[in-house]
Amino acid sequence: MIQDIQPHCYENRYRRAAPDPDSVALYYEEHAALVKRTAEGIAFPRFRELERLNEGIYEDCIYLFSIDQERYYLVNEISREPLSDFRMENTEIFRQADPQYRAFAGITGYQLYIWYRDHKYCGRCGHLLEQDGKERMLRCGECGNMVYPKICPAVIIGVTDGSRLLMSKYAGRSYKKYALLAGFAEIGETLEETVKREVMEEVGLKVKNIRYYKSQPWSFSDTLLMGFYCELDGPDSITLDREELALAQWFERDEIPVEPSRDSLTNEMIMKFKNYEMQEE
Repeated sequence: MIQDIQPHCYENRYRRAAPDPDSVALYYEEHAALVKRTAEGIAFPRFRELERLNEGIYEDCIYLFSIDQERYYLVNEISREPLSDFRMENTEIFRQADPQYRAFAGITGYQLYIWYRDHKYCGRCGHLLEQDGKERMLRCGECGNMVYPKICPAVIIGVTDGSRLLMSKYAGRSYKKYALLAGFAEIGETLEETVKREVMEEVGLKVKNIRYYKSQPWSFSDTLLMGFYCELDGPDSITLDREELALAQWFERDEIPVEPSRDSLTNEMIMKFKNYEMQEE
């Protein structure tokens, strides 16, 4: 999956370390990131390459994380002058771009960019928020309100019936491939209850024997994904929620329409079932 960047080491502990000319600068505008394409894949600018575009760049930045002790920073502003070899590209490139550790850095930085962009003012009293000195948190100096990065828990659900797997397609989205059922956890429910509720809401089926598989940070949507397999409990007739899904149908293992992909928990779970590799508790 996209976060599996070994042997590279991702360190997300927050610290107020100052950048140097060779530190990595991550710059975003809405859904685009500043990158260049090389023979090895994508690359991000270094501070020394952006100095002339922002005289205060070493002060006007936020430490994000490190990979292999190389520090990555969020840069808030650069001038519109042309920058050789670099261009703004849609963040969707991080799903497949190489090298994988840079793709992971790019989309993780994007999640933090969105959080900082959307939390400049206190939601309680309206005053300007300030960075905390010890942890990844924004604090209101007026009322003391503390704001942490937004992470939304969601489930990916592999509904099985013997040698069959339930597959679906989203309604009204650009993503047209088959996927598994999925949904966000609601206030006051366990993840297992989320699994049961989402399956009933989307396809009208009851399930049992819910088993946790694996989790994945999914920065494309501020989500922490948690994968579960479960078994059909009762009739297999589908009642489709057409606002959420375009279709849902059962597939035998050898008929499952899927190709291996490195990025998502959904793809890994489908491949595990197709190849008889499901992990049992």
